[in-house]
Amino acid sequence: MKLRFLNPLYERPGPVASVYLDTSRDIEEPDRAIQLRWRNLRDSLRAHDTDQTTVDAIAHVIGTDRDVAGPHGQAIFAAHGRLLLAEVLPEPPAHDTARYGMLPDTLPLALQHVPELGYAVVVVHRVHSADADGGEDELEVGYETGSWPMSRVASHSPPARRIPVEGWPKEAEQLIGELADGVDSFGREAIVLSGDPWATNALTRLAPRKLQDHFVRLKDSGHWRPEPGRALLEAGLATLFADRLPERDRQQLDTFRAQRARHRDGVEGVAATVAVLQRAQAQALILNQPVSIARPLWVGSEPTHIALSGADLNAFGLNYYWEEPPGSALIRAAVGTRAELIAVHRDELPLEDGLAVLLRYSGT
Repeated sequence: MKLRFLNPLYERPGPVASVYLDTSRDIEEPDRAIQLRWRNLRDSLRAHDTDQTTVDAIAHVIGTDRDVAGPHGQAIFAAHGRLLLAEVLPEPPAHDTARYGMLPDTLPLALQHVPELGYAVVVVHRVHSADADGGEDELEVGYETGSWPMSRVASHSPPARRIPVEGWPKEAEQLIGELADGVDSFGREAIVLSGDPWATNALTRLAPRKLQDHFVRLKDSGHWRPEPGRALLEAGLATLFADRLPERDRQQLDTFRAQRARHRDGVEGVAATVAVLQRAQAQALILNQPVSIARPLWVGSEPTHIALSGADLNAFGLNYYWEEPPGSALIRAAVGTRAELIAVHRDELPLEDGLAVLLRYSGT
C-alpha cells in the first residue's frame, strides 16, 4: 500500500496532535457519548501543553461523521491551530487516544487502510413495478467502486436506479466498459456480483476475457441496501476479503522471501529495518499483524534520521534528536522515503521483531 495519503502530516514540523476516537452511532445518545469521550481526550491534550487553537481545530470536526451508521471511529490530526487530516475509520479504535508529540501517531491509521484492495460491486434485483404498463418487472441496479477496507465508511455510491428488463443488455454493456476501465486504470482486482442470476449471467457473458478472472459471486441475501454511509454488501465483502492481499503485495512478499533467503540479517528484524530506512533503500516496510514492536526508536528532523539509540544519531553528526514510539518513527521514515506498507498476519509470514523490509535495490 502506498502511503501518499499521509503526506500532509509531514509537510510542517511538529508538534502534532493526534486523536483516535470511537464515534460509533449504534448506541443510545451517541452525540453525548462522543462528547464525553472527546472531553477526556481534550483534557489530556491540554495537560500535555497542546495550544488551544490546535485543540479547537480538532474539536471542530469531532463527531462530524454522523452520517455514517454503525460502529466506526475518527482519526484527526492538527498542528499550530490548523487541521491537517481527518478520516473516518471503518473500525473504532481499540482505545480512545490523544497524543501531542513531534511526530504524528500514524501507525493506527495506516493499519486501518491496509490492504487497500480495489474492487467494484454490481447488485441487480428484479422488482415489480406497479407504475409500469401491466405491472411489468424492472431491474434495480446498484453499482459501487471502492478500496477495501476504507470504503466501508467512505461510501459514495450513487442511488440504485431502475431500468426495464429489456434495457439490461445495453446497461450491461456500459457497465462492462466502466469495469474494464477500472481494472486497467485503478488496478481493481475483484468485481463482485450479486442478485438476479439472469442479469448477472448476462453481464459475465458480455465481459471480455481479461475481466473473467476478476468476477466473484456473492450469495444474494435479499437485503443489499446499505445503512447510511456504509458500503454495498459490506458483510459479504468483509468475509470475501478477510486476510486477502492485493496482487502487488503478494508479488512483493515473494520477492522479499527470496531476498531473505540470500541475506536474512539484512532485511529482517528491527536493527536491519532501521538500517535500510536510514539509507532510503526500502521498497516496502513489512509488518506482522497484530503489530507488536517493543522498543522505542530515536529520530531527528529528517525521515532518514532514525536509529536504535540517540548515541547512534549523534555518531552520524546529529545534535538534535529525540525518542519516539516505534510506529510513529517507522511510518514517518516510510512516507519520507516513499516506501510502501505491507501488513501480513504473523501465522502466514512470521518475522523477527515483527517487521522487515523489501529492498528497493535487489543487489544491495
